[in-house]
Amino acid sequence: MLAKELRQTSEMELIRHISELSDKLRHLRFEKSMQKLKNSNEIYEVKKDIARIKTILNEKKHGK
Repeated sequence: MLAKELRQTSEMELIRHISELSDKLRHLRFEKSMQKLKNSNEIYEVKKDIARIKTILNEKKHGK
């Protein structure tokens, strides 16, 4: 998702989205350990999405 889209969503939606992405990341890491993951770049993308959402939540918390 783009940061512009994420800034328009509510904090509860962002928290729910982080939870879903964390579960997805856990699943991807498990697949990687079992050598079933074909696109390891997907882990990188999920981690970047989580960081992006956490940054936006922090901005909202501090009123930027």
